[in-house]
Amino acid sequence: MSHIHSHGGHHHVHSEEDKKAVLNRIARAAGHLEKVKNMVETDADCSEVLIQLAAVKSALNNTGKVILKNHIDHCIVEAVENDDMQAIAALHDAIDKFIK
Repeated sequence: MSHIHSHGGHHHVHSEEDKKAVLNRIARAAGHLEKVKNMVETDADCSEVLIQLAAVKSALNNTGKVILKNHIDHCIVEAVENDDMQAIAALHDAIDKFIK
């Protein structure tokens, strides 16, 4: 089974394998964040909390990179082939928001 979404009237399919890989990354990041919550609740050392928060940020950034690469490899290639400048503009906007 695959996930389908649209860009400017064109449809693109994401594989279940790609989706599962992203969901696994999100689950790991959520696990790190839950650990941070537990550390704060148990008055863990602030330095250790900050290290764990860094792991959360890294996990989320790496997940974003995977999604971005997949989007470029599939959706944006298709958009270029179909001269879909709206999809390109949407990618620019998404990158601006992701990199803030």
